[in-house]
Amino acid sequence: MVIAVIDGMGGGLGVQLVSLLSAQLASKVEIIALGTNALATNNMVRAGAHRGATGENAVIVSIRKVDLVTGPIGIVIPNAMMGEITPQIATAIAGCDARKVLLPVNQNHVEIIGLDARPMAAVIKDAVFRISEIVKEGAAQ
Repeated sequence: MVIAVIDGMGGGLGVQLVSLLSAQLASKVEIIALGTNALATNNMVRAGAHRGATGENAVIVSIRKVDLVTGPIGIVIPNAMMGEITPQIATAIAGCDARKVLLPVNQNHVEIIGLDARPMAAVIKDAVFRISEIVKEGAAQ
């Protein structure tokens, strides 16, 4: 299974996702780091992603070839993450066939209602747990 971890800015959330996914699923998945900038991509690759690519075109092309996409919910919201998520990136991610496991991170211009305020570390662990379940389901088929 190929998993794309998408992040921008400094890639901090993506780094945490990559680290935990690598630790739990190392031999079962290939992790691709897709950053909206070089710093985010580089940090995710250092955290254990198998390979990485940067920028709008890299994201749009690469997500066509993955089984699962994960990252903050802003990756499907145009102009999120201080404008790093272009409308084209958001549309491509939201419209791709890959399964999506998105983390509820509020954006400046979007507020997510109905979610308990929890530490981001707990949310990331929940996302990695769910992705592990999805990988196991895929292996059983």
